[in-house]
Amino acid sequence: MEKIETLKNWIQTSNNIVIFTGAGMSVPSGIPDFRSSNGIYSEEYKENFRPEEIISHSFFERNPKLFFDFYFSKMVYSDAKPNLAHDFFAQLQQTKNVTIVTQNIDGLDKIAGSKNVYEIHGTIWENYCTKCHKFYSLNELKKDGIPRCSCGGIIKPNVVLYEENLNSETINSALSAIMNADMLIVIGTSLVVYPAASFIEYYNGNKLVIINKTKTPGDKIANLVINDDIINVIKSLNK
Repeated sequence: MEKIETLKNWIQTSNNIVIFTGAGMSVPSGIPDFRSSNGIYSEEYKENFRPEEIISHSFFERNPKLFFDFYFSKMVYSDAKPNLAHDFFAQLQQTKNVTIVTQNIDGLDKIAGSKNVYEIHGTIWENYCTKCHKFYSLNELKKDGIPRCSCGGIIKPNVVLYEENLNSETINSALSAIMNADMLIVIGTSLVVYPAASFIEYYNGNKLVIINKTKTPGDKIANLVINDDIINVIKSLNK
């Protein structure tokens, strides 16, 4: 409980907080992570393709049918609801300057009510035609076959695939928030995927908190490490 008390005190005494989240943040909402024993990357898919290969830009262009089969069956959880942690940080925004920087594409932070959110890998809720660039909502996409625009072009999810660059404007804004934060809380990420894993190196303060079920490479520079499920942590903070 000493670590929880420290975390609670730091949150109470900080005014400019950045929450940097990975897949572990959304696991309690029923969305699988990527690298655990039960994660998306732990299995092979049709025709023995690896998930990392399927969600690459070149595979999307080469085999869009199989890409969308995988995408809609493994990566889109449109019925998922924000969990206790999403709600906690959305509510914290009512009294403090809280910025969410997330690697997740599920949009749950915004659904929970958070306003200052940088989705560095994009979101399933936005899609665009690769030919005419018309935007489509997720609900407008046909969930079987290859989604196509009225112009005939393939509609691509506005998510960052392997081999694609991150949005520079989003990244610059996220890094600026981290550099100016007096507290950085890292939640549910293995900190092994670059460039996102390097983001914590931009933090200049002395309240770097890492909350993750397992150890991460960032633990050695963290000021506080809590190896636990984020829901357990939030419940303890609310006591």
